[in-house]
Amino acid sequence: MNLSKIHYTASRKLLILVFVVMSSQAFACDICGCFMGITPYYNRNSISLLYRYRSFNGYEGQSHSLFPNGGNFFIPARSQDSPITNHAGNPGDYELYRSLEIRGKYFINSKIEINAILPYVSNSDRYNGYTSSISGVGDINLYAGYHLVQKLEDNFKQQLIAGAGIKLPTGKNDFKNTAGIRYSSLMQAGTGSTDGFVYLNYMVGLGKFGASLNTSYKVNGTNSRDEGIANSTTSFLNIFYKQSIGKDVQLMPSAQFFYEYSAGEKYKGQKTGEHVMNNLMGGAGVDVFYKNIALNAGIQKNIWEAKTDHPMSAGKVYVGITYNF
Repeated sequence: MNLSKIHYTASRKLLILVFVVMSSQAFACDICGCFMGITPYYNRNSISLLYRYRSFNGYEGQSHSLFPNGGNFFIPARSQDSPITNHAGNPGDYELYRSLEIRGKYFINSKIEINAILPYVSNSDRYNGYTSSISGVGDINLYAGYHLVQKLEDNFKQQLIAGAGIKLPTGKNDFKNTAGIRYSSLMQAGTGSTDGFVYLNYMVGLGKFGASLNTSYKVNGTNSRDEGIANSTTSFLNIFYKQSIGKDVQLMPSAQFFYEYSAGEKYKGQKTGEHVMNNLMGGAGVDVFYKNIALNAGIQKNIWEAKTDHPMSAGKVYVGITYNF
């Protein structure tokens, strides 16, 4: 048995494990920037299923709970192609954004990877006692990454990935309530616009400890109604610790920090000043790897937010599973 080869293979796997919640990109709502998703083993094709949940309920006088009273963590059972609106008292206004995503990754060679994300979106809000929910296929994301730097030494590892992608307007953008009135652009399953983004991922690891930083910039287009979102930027810092359990299981707890900024909505090319986002979130995650299977979960709560007209971001949760082949 070649022990040096085994050690090198393990190091290669560890390098990519530390990029958990870093190199995939998807969108909770377009203003909220990009969510850093699951990364599988090094140079392994993969298919993933990821569920994301995010809530805004920082209206005046509220407690900013991640799970507001009357809201659902999972996609509401009553949601359907036709939105539902009903009156059920007023426990507090909120906005909930959920996405169940199928994700695929394919390596063309050792340096180039291509990715695709197909989301099924479910959004809900409560305003003045009325609850509305819509569900439908969201906007498809396609992107590619190039591995610029890759150093794998016994006790020191680093990697740099540069990438770019496009979001296509495949999601429905004209959901209406029972009175025939179109819901706001934030509630729609799709944005109706074609958007582009670029990103950089950098990771450094020393022994069992490490950190990774992702930063991205997104250029947003406009839809047929001249609606759009101002260009946005996001950064994600992940500080991790790797622990092996037996021969086949690896556990990786992490501390996570996420910053996002967008100047908000635009109409006919002009910023309206509405729904500006400028906030920092922090939380914890855990990733469990067993042979070709990866299980991922994390939670983030709002730490700081600049004063804007948008309700305060309470936080977000994600859970996912990846099969590598």
